[in-house]
Amino acid sequence: MLSIHQLTKSFGGTTIFSDITFRLTPGDRVGLIGKNGAGKTTLMRLINGDEPADSGTIALQKGKSIGFLRQDMDFERGRTVLEEAFTAFKEVQDAEKRIAEITEELSDREDHESKAYQDLIIELHELNERYELMGGYTYQGDTERVLQGLGFKQEELQRLTDTFSGGWRMRIELAKILLQKNDILLLDEPTNHLDIDSIIWLENFLAQFKGAILMVSHDKMFLDRVTNRTIEISLGRIYDYNKPYTQFLELREEIREQQRNAKKNQDREIQQAERLINRFRAKSTKAAMAQSLIKKLDKMERIEVDEVDERVMRVSFPKGERSGRIVAELTGICKAFDDNLVLDQVDLKIERGQKIAFVGRNGEGKTTLARILVGELDCEGQVKLGHNVTLGYFAQDQAEHLDGSTTVLDCMASTASESMRSKVRDILGAFLFSGDDVDKYVRVLSGGERNRLALARMLVQPFNVLVMDEPTNHLDITSKNVLKDALMAYDGTLVIVSHDREFMQGLTDRVYEFQHNKVKEYLGDIDFFLEQRQVDSFRDIEFGAGTTRNKAQKPKGNRDYAEQKRLKSLQNKLGAVEKKIHTLEQEIAGMDRDLELNYESSAADPAFFDRYQDKKEALQVLMQKWESITRSLE
Repeated sequence: MLSIHQLTKSFGGTTIFSDITFRLTPGDRVGLIGKNGAGKTTLMRLINGDEPADSGTIALQKGKSIGFLRQDMDFERGRTVLEEAFTAFKEVQDAEKRIAEITEELSDREDHESKAYQDLIIELHELNERYELMGGYTYQGDTERVLQGLGFKQEELQRLTDTFSGGWRMRIELAKILLQKNDILLLDEPTNHLDIDSIIWLENFLAQFKGAILMVSHDKMFLDRVTNRTIEISLGRIYDYNKPYTQFLELREEIREQQRNAKKNQDREIQQAERLINRFRAKSTKAAMAQSLIKKLDKMERIEVDEVDERVMRVSFPKGERSGRIVAELTGICKAFDDNLVLDQVDLKIERGQKIAFVGRNGEGKTTLARILVGELDCEGQVKLGHNVTLGYFAQDQAEHLDGSTTVLDCMASTASESMRSKVRDILGAFLFSGDDVDKYVRVLSGGERNRLALARMLVQPFNVLVMDEPTNHLDITSKNVLKDALMAYDGTLVIVSHDREFMQGLTDRVYEFQHNKVKEYLGDIDFFLEQRQVDSFRDIEFGAGTTRNKAQKPKGNRDYAEQKRLKSLQNKLGAVEKKIHTLEQEIAGMDRDLELNYESSAADPAFFDRYQDKKEALQVLMQKWESITRSLE
């Protein structure tokens, strides 16, 4: 259906990818993965014809069509949600308009026997047949069904699109792409801004799609559920396997391990041959043998281990001044939008050092309360901030508010305080904006790059309270993990809104669930909250599951169920400990390398060996904990 052959693309002298080749056939559901800036969105734009390639060919089978969900959208103001979605059916609407014109003209004419009248009858008949084939009698119902599947309520379909946030407008654009019945779908981060029930609806829709799909997503569960093939762009090359995301990673690592082992064997063989060549070269009786070995080495195809792009963001939130013990106290908070009551008599107290998760379905008030907390929204009730509180707010659509006409460097410098101006380039480097990247205009950045820039801007002021609404949107999986580590190390107060359970695990110490205009507190992390709700994931909660249903299915006294819960809890703990062990082992190995390569400078630091010993002792404690959990599991 679509053939890509030896495609190459560069920007400003930097090659994004070179000589990549692959095909898409019906039934392919491909996850396109790679780090932010690797070229995923660029590849989609090339396929869609938005910009030219430097070399190579893109061949689309005749009669086949492509639907492209972009990260950036351009809506015409003044249309309702339904009117905007109906633009997906331009050909149907054109036929509808022409049918109405012909019908009106026929009713006015009296020359029933004339050729012109008969021609109109024939045209009307053909139009009606084509109209039916194009789904003219069902498109309005289909449109409402898809919009509701993506989270819109019936009463919202007549609202103007410009009254919705960028995330909701993206849903309208996604609905249009799905309704057009294209043969190939290019979906650039389709799950951003979707809540869990909308993601589940989209998963089911895509599972039934008969054409080919190429999608960029940083949602691992979504990729595993939807895709049957993975293409990774890394360091200008692609790696293409018929496996969903998690199986792809396992296979790639197995292949790398095989390459490493094969390369070791080959290197040993080469060294042995070179020793023989050096020994035989000086002896006239062995000269022919030496030449034979030289020719053999020249012909040998050298094994290479696939390179891995190990660049990651390095994030450390600056330490702010110490706030008072009570950070914020919210009393009797009520908020409605027109006739839609979102929050009703909500009380909330936040204390210094707490790390809080806001969870719940979209529309239940999580973002609304976050905006009330930072002073972006008025409400009924009282909001009282504590002594010496400095708030940093990362909005869900933060990246959309960046000035596209400025460069990356100017965008950062305009936010930085005097004391931080000298550190702007270093911070940008930490967020992988290096060299000429800082001179790029913001408007040409990918969604992931914009999000990284928006996060970087939070590091030029030392806040003691961070309020973050879906900060992982557009971030690649590696960057998500780095951000999580930085937030875990942050010594201030954190309030975070997220649908990503994996990101939230171990990050917060209490959860506030938003439901039916109220907020309920759970004194524990995300796993504790899910155990209390007796569900396995946010998906169960957002899809209507909960305590009552699960109790009906599995009585509290059921030993098997209790044992399963205990087993799951132990497995989660084991995973967390193993991650900490891995991190400590890497840090200790790094210090070992410092001692080996720069002993004098390392030893000159009086605290170096104290830190080294602390890490060794911490590793020993973690190993004992790992053994204890493993024994319990066994």
